[in-house]
Amino acid sequence: MPAEDLSGLPPIQVAIIPVTNFQQNCSLIWNPATSHGVVVDPGGDVEIILETIAAYKVKVERILITHGHLDHVGGAADLAAALGVQVEGPHEADRPLIARVEQQAVQFGVAGLKSVTPDRWLVEGDTVEIADRSFAVLHCPGHAPGHVVFFDADLRFAISGDVLFAGSVGRTDLPGGDHATLIASIRDKLLPLGDDVTFLPGHGPASTFGEERLTNPFLR
Repeated sequence: MPAEDLSGLPPIQVAIIPVTNFQQNCSLIWNPATSHGVVVDPGGDVEIILETIAAYKVKVERILITHGHLDHVGGAADLAAALGVQVEGPHEADRPLIARVEQQAVQFGVAGLKSVTPDRWLVEGDTVEIADRSFAVLHCPGHAPGHVVFFDADLRFAISGDVLFAGSVGRTDLPGGDHATLIASIRDKLLPLGDDVTFLPGHGPASTFGEERLTNPFLR
């Protein structure tokens, strides 16, 4: 049987899995040539995430967390146990937020969310492996003190969590939020990466840094 030609496959594939009442963009990202992948920000609805992993036949190697709000981390403990993988991220400044996840879930009326202790806290300058690729870790506080962004310079692709959205920015009225810090993270860490960088936010559609530089009312 001849070897399968994988040369025409894209370097990564992404499936967006909206989870919880907040419709948070949990993402399944994998290398189609090897099926190696990760889950980013499993905020809840773990059964739906597991069904998506099975449907695409992805071999999940780790779970990555951008920040400690309940809709991004609330399903990580159960998913990690189901898959037998480790949880990496966010920055340790979000430890207090993660510790309050179950209390927040009660306040927001969301069932089944749990706190989790990451196996690895991340800092600026770290790298994480996503779909057999090395992504740089950028510490981008403002929405949450320990928020991190994942960036692949070769692919011109970033996973921005709740720092920046298409047409908006992360809210800063939650504990640990600060608007000036958030805008500084966007201005000093994200926009210099280049206008051609596509980013996947924690909610809503993808966009580019160039589009947001030109049209986002919060960045003018």
